[in-house]
Amino acid sequence: MSGDIPLNINIKEPRWDQGTFMGRAQHFFMVTDPRNVLLSGAVLEDARVTVENYRQGIVRPGLTEDELWRAKYVYDSAFHPDTGEKMILVGRMSAQVPMNMTITGCMLTFYRTTPAVVFWQWVNQSFNAVVNYTNRSGDVPLTVNQLGAAYVSATTGAVVTALGLKSLAKHLPAIMSRFVPFAAVAAANCINIPFMRQRELKYGIPITDEEGNRLGESTKAAQQAIVQVVVSRIGMAVPAMAIPPVIMNALEKKAFMKRFPVLNAPVQVGLVGFCLVFATPLCCALFPQKSSMSVSSLEADVQERIRKSSPHISTVFFNKGL
Repeated sequence: MSGDIPLNINIKEPRWDQGTFMGRAQHFFMVTDPRNVLLSGAVLEDARVTVENYRQGIVRPGLTEDELWRAKYVYDSAFHPDTGEKMILVGRMSAQVPMNMTITGCMLTFYRTTPAVVFWQWVNQSFNAVVNYTNRSGDVPLTVNQLGAAYVSATTGAVVTALGLKSLAKHLPAIMSRFVPFAAVAAANCINIPFMRQRELKYGIPITDEEGNRLGESTKAAQQAIVQVVVSRIGMAVPAMAIPPVIMNALEKKAFMKRFPVLNAPVQVGLVGFCLVFATPLCCALFPQKSSMSVSSLEADVQERIRKSSPHISTVFFNKGL
């Protein structure tokens, strides 16, 4: 029980006020920090031990409050909030910027031929499937069949949308073709996320009171969570897939780009990366991670159970996922 810091710091919650957009933005700038991808297994394990020990009232001698919060954010970046299991490396939010800048940059660079469109949409949806599964809400695993159905549905939707829009864009100004990947990604997010989290839509996600005491599961909460995640994901893609095409369309007319066309892909990837460094945490912050809804908005049977067991509760909370 010894230590230099008090034992009443609530590290179950983020360090900054999640009731404000700026507080959520500060929180997600930490969670999505790409440098966390480079942390070793030993560092992650040390953070896990520090956090779990502190929750049990055990403080390592000499531990400071800043070190505790750093350990909490390292822990949050690598371990699932509901299951506590270590997440797949490329599925972690800290891997979003390096992975997405590469994939999105290539989608925006290689959009002129059908094979390239199909290949990069497939790569993107394969990555998205891993991210959506890794950052799902709840603690019940998906079956192999559910994973397969979600993956095939989203990939097919993205490819069909991309090829359809590519065909339509032939009759429009050249710059419009550059926005085909964005439209395909937006459509695929609307398919991929609900399919990957279909079990939540069927059986619900855990809902709790303000102190974190579990009250049951709700499909209404799952629906709200998934809509919020879809909006956030599409928002993340807007700057990275809308700004670079305009800049590249202007740059490709310059003499140095015509002389060194090999620079096209690196420049595009760099522009996308710059956009994602800001878009990823800011769009994650659009909605609170610990979302809430009134008891009266839940399913009738869930309302009845809560009113019988906890009649004083008017609002429930749930992890919306990422």
